Amino acid sequence: MLSVLSGAIEARDPYTRGHSARVTALAEAVARKLGWSEERLASLRLGGPLHDIGKLAVSDEVLCKEGRLDDAEFAQIQEHPKIGARILLRMAALREAIPYVLYHHERWDGCGYPSGKAGEEIPVEARVLAVADAFDAMTSDRPYRRALSREEALAEVERCAGTQFDPKIARVFLEVFAGAELPVAAAS
Repeated sequence: MLSVLSGAIEARDPYTRGHSARVTALAEAVARKLGWSEERLASLRLGGPLHDIGKLAVSDEVLCKEGRLDDAEFAQIQEHPKIGARILLRMAALREAIPYVLYHHERWDGCGYPSGKAGEEIPVEARVLAVADAFDAMTSDRPYRRALSREEALAEVERCAGTQFDPKIARVFLEVFAGAELPVAAAS
């Protein structure tokens, strides 16, 4: 079921093919370095592939738009975490993925969405996933911009530590890259 749902998400947008798997692998490498238990890692392996499930409800015109989104289009994108959480609420076996889905666009400084949570109000699961998700987005071509190099994206993670990202988790993410502790799928 997990692979079917993840595949449905990625089938909608050719620019995100492989995104969920890469994000999950990156987040798992960070979580391992943070000392997460096997049970928590299993939860991550459930939440990572589903983090963008709410995008199934975003129109193709918005999801695949070349160029900048207008305010109404961006508002539609900002709904995907809440929509995803509502989808998962209907499936008891997937409810533990909700923190990853609902809060992965929250920011350490409180300027994220959908609820504007800040700092440790944001579940740690979402804080780990947020760095991995942003890094993969930065290093992937998108309809509205070319990919950054790995070095440029790592510099952006470092620059945004303490504003967009939990500073401790951003530091661990950078250490994982520096120590070449990445699984093959995430490193490519």
